[in-house]
Amino acid sequence: MIALTTAWWAHYLGDLAAWTCAALAARWQYRRWPQEARALAGVTTPSYFVTLALGAVAGAWLLGSANSLRSFLAAPSHSVAGALAGGILAVELWKWRHGVRRSTGSAFVLPLAVGIAVGRLGCLFSGIPDFTYGAPIDLPWAVDLGDGIARHPVQLYESLTMGCFALAYIVSRKRGAKWARFHAFQALTIVYAVQRFVWEFAKPYPVLIGPLNVFHLLMLGLIAYGAIWWRIGGAYGAGRN
Repeated sequence: MIALTTAWWAHYLGDLAAWTCAALAARWQYRRWPQEARALAGVTTPSYFVTLALGAVAGAWLLGSANSLRSFLAAPSHSVAGALAGGILAVELWKWRHGVRRSTGSAFVLPLAVGIAVGRLGCLFSGIPDFTYGAPIDLPWAVDLGDGIARHPVQLYESLTMGCFALAYIVSRKRGAKWARFHAFQALTIVYAVQRFVWEFAKPYPVLIGPLNVFHLLMLGLIAYGAIWWRIGGAYGAGRN
């Protein structure tokens, strides 16, 4: 078991680091591949970003609280998974309202992947108060977050997965891979949802249907969303998000 030094304020430090790194990733992506951002600017108005922000905030708190209020903690909380789902829903509604059918998600791929990878480290070092800890397990890489219990480092699992996705995206994009050019946002959504679905089994969250909790069901929805729009035409300039 690996004992970690934790502090409740590490979550806020992680959020700051995540936003900073995401902004730097966005800047680098724009300089390397500016066409996504230019295409986004060409089909959107400021109301797009307001809608996106409101949807992400609402999704983060509504879905996060839908899980935490059913637990022994019984307190409102926010979730990056909820923010992603809320942002997607809000954007799709905005696009439907304004008749936009082309992709708008490509410009957010690298910033999202990097932001999640960095932000999850803040969750890990926040320890037990963050309520994102894993279930008890007897493994060599289990972590002690200050309560003396060996747990799955689920935050680290997610951080490493999304960090690897970010690297894979950069390498694949440089090589001109079709998925990275035309289906990057769908790929991000699917990879995030699949890995999150798996890690949810290693968390002590209350179940909702059978062995599945709120986030399991949400991730199934995101997987379906990504797969459907990839299938029916997620190509850059022709498809959805």
